Amino acid sequence: MKKKISILIPCFNESENVEGISSAIEKVLINDLSAYDYEIVFIDNASTDGTREKIEKICEGNKKIKAIFNVTNFGQFNSPFHGMCSLDGDCVIPVCADFQDPVEMIPVFVKKWEEGHKIVSGVKSSSKENGFVYFLRTMYYKLIKNMSKVRMIEHFTGFGLYDKTFIQLLRKLDDPIPFIRGIVAEYGDGFNMTTVEYEQPQRRAGKTHNNFYTLYDAAMLSITSYTKVGLRLCTIAGFVCALIDIIVAFVYLILKLTHWYSFHAGYAPMIIGMFLIGAVQLFFIGLMGEYILNINTRVIGRPIVVEERRINFGTDTEKE
Repeated sequence: MKKKISILIPCFNESENVEGISSAIEKVLINDLSAYDYEIVFIDNASTDGTREKIEKICEGNKKIKAIFNVTNFGQFNSPFHGMCSLDGDCVIPVCADFQDPVEMIPVFVKKWEEGHKIVSGVKSSSKENGFVYFLRTMYYKLIKNMSKVRMIEHFTGFGLYDKTFIQLLRKLDDPIPFIRGIVAEYGDGFNMTTVEYEQPQRRAGKTHNNFYTLYDAAMLSITSYTKVGLRLCTIAGFVCALIDIIVAFVYLILKLTHWYSFHAGYAPMIIGMFLIGAVQLFFIGLMGEYILNINTRVIGRPIVVEERRINFGTDTEKE
């Protein structure tokens, strides 16, 4: 029996790309990996630009192309994670719909998989995206790598190959806010993980859906899920601020008692100090709030994704 490769394509408002990406992937699978069975699965996060209609048309013409439609937008992490856990191939390869994950890397990943690596992580060696954005990403990855107790992978976005044994682990995690980059970094060594470098091309068509909020959300999820440094900094900064308060209060008391207070520059230093310490406190209260929000989301226990329906999974199924 042929081994089965499952290709997952998460998408949201990618009407200009879904037809092209499915054709490109299928061409690679047929020409370079003909010894394998395959399926191509779209998981759509409630697109509103006609993406779903195009996916339905693609699925009508090819039963090997399937779809999962979510009832709403569950974000850039939950939807792909749910999709990976829903597939039954011998390996799963998630590929972005915008062509920034080069489809020609699929045979490279499969070759590494056949060599015994159950996780093959694609790592960006360079990128054709905005240079300043790439620089910021580099700084972010280095910051997280140094802060985390887990050996985080720099410039790894989730693009890669995952053996079915790793997919089984994902299903057991019961994590309502899964961060696949952190999970791979945490458990990868147990699955003989290897990395493969590639150059990230520019988006083929359409506009990126990443903005300050989505990038901030990703950064905070990784920090609050895989680091303790933030909370430790809060504690240390609290001690430092308290020490500064005590020293300033003691100095002003001495100056007052010895009548040297008039020698000092009025209330300016006190006001500046109060604003500085207040700013530090507000920053760390906000950071602690992010940790609490992370905990709250996990405790509530909402489902990762709620599906509307599936296409070509045996028969179309409606789900609550």
